[in-house]
Amino acid sequence: MSEQQTSEAKAEGGANKAPATFRSILGEKIGMTQVFHPKDNNLYGVTVIKAGPCPILRVKTADSKDGYNALQLGFGARKDKSCSKAMLGQFKAAKTAPAKYVREIRVADTKGFEAGQNVVVDAIFKTGDYVDVQGVSKGIGFAGVMKRHNFRGLPASHGASDKQRSPGSLASRRSLGRVVPGQRMAGHAGHEVTSTIKIEVVSVDAENNLIYVAGPVPGPRGGLVTISETVKNKKVRAEAKAPTVKKDKMGNIIKAAPKPGAKK
Repeated sequence: MSEQQTSEAKAEGGANKAPATFRSILGEKIGMTQVFHPKDNNLYGVTVIKAGPCPILRVKTADSKDGYNALQLGFGARKDKSCSKAMLGQFKAAKTAPAKYVREIRVADTKGFEAGQNVVVDAIFKTGDYVDVQGVSKGIGFAGVMKRHNFRGLPASHGASDKQRSPGSLASRRSLGRVVPGQRMAGHAGHEVTSTIKIEVVSVDAENNLIYVAGPVPGPRGGLVTISETVKNKKVRAEAKAPTVKKDKMGNIIKAAPKPGAKK
């Protein structure tokens, strides 16, 4: 795809935004910093994520041969030579530039969505929203059971020699006489798909496609993350209401009547 075709595709995709009912977007973790919350003026430790714009590459429907409803999103830039011919054909059909990442997200209904639309962060999230962030955690290599599974360890007294961080016995000769599958042991720790649930959106920078979320999120700097509306019931931060003071016609404060049985 030439530079002229790429610029035309970006122009078409930027003008054609996806419906705001789709509450998910791909992003790249930039790092952490501190900002003042615009609502309560408290200092928050936040993670900065460059989210989108994500072109919709393909729409899957339950009525088609796919058998389910889903949207394929693209994110990041990629050279043509690093893509297969099948992927290049898919990008060309959606009139978008080759994307570095392609991820599929299930949806309940695909009505109103079509290939070539763009998902932008400021259209779906705002300050005060609660989101779930999913990513691949940092890999820390080979680790023992105390670091990997939070084992307590063995006592260091009564003649124990270099057994403080030992896992203990692994199997019993009375029953199976073998190690049961799934036994927690030393091994490769980290590098797993994990999610941080219900964290608040502190700020959204629409001009630079940045979103600031409270607290840490999985993965290293530069890692791919998926930001979605939280699965919890509470979707938006509730504003604290100031206590109302009742007054009479003369402006005097009406005190609440004491509860029955309360001490004076």
